[in-house]
Amino acid sequence: MMQTPPAQPTNGRAQLVRRLREMRAPKPVSRRQTVICALLALIFGAGLGLFSKFLDTCDYNALPALLQTLDITNFLGRFAVWIFLAVCISVYSPSASRAALNVFLFFLGMVTCYYLYSALGAGFFPRRYAMIWFAVNVLSPLPAFLCWYARGNGWPSVVLSGGILGILLSQAILLLQGVRIAFVPEVFLLLAALWVLRRKPKEFAVAAAVALAVALLCQLTFPFWG
Repeated sequence: MMQTPPAQPTNGRAQLVRRLREMRAPKPVSRRQTVICALLALIFGAGLGLFSKFLDTCDYNALPALLQTLDITNFLGRFAVWIFLAVCISVYSPSASRAALNVFLFFLGMVTCYYLYSALGAGFFPRRYAMIWFAVNVLSPLPAFLCWYARGNGWPSVVLSGGILGILLSQAILLLQGVRIAFVPEVFLLLAALWVLRRKPKEFAVAAAVALAVALLCQLTFPFWG
């Protein structure tokens, strides 16, 4: 009698891919769409980098009243807005790999144009800060890849969304100093992030608990984070 060969163990990589697809399946896109989205991310980042540096070199009192009221110069000089934009680019990309590419190009455009403007237009190149931002640029694909799953299904996605909200919460509200607003525009960023990463009530409760824990951890670890 012929014996049935023993079943081969499931390939670990294939199993991981299957689980990731269960969390959130990528959308098929053409090469043309991929290139267009990548170029748009690069151009968007470059434009914001130039605009941010332009504001740095402007006389604050010469800015329009609306920009002064919004304190736009300080707003763009903080981390929260860049985190929020990177999260939006990531979660609205068609796949995790495209999210990694688009966010990388976004930061590449932003950081390159900001510091080129600084060196060539303003005659000043803050090397230390530039190295920090270029490091952020190089490392950005991994968190962007993970962030893409924050709009997926299952508890890992809920925890990821809670972690993102926690980082933004830590920037917007000081929790260890009498619970007060750190920077008003970042409260609106937090509310926008709640919409982008919206979940069912039970999942939202878990995400909120994770967000609070992450925010407290950030502020305990980095006292001047906010």
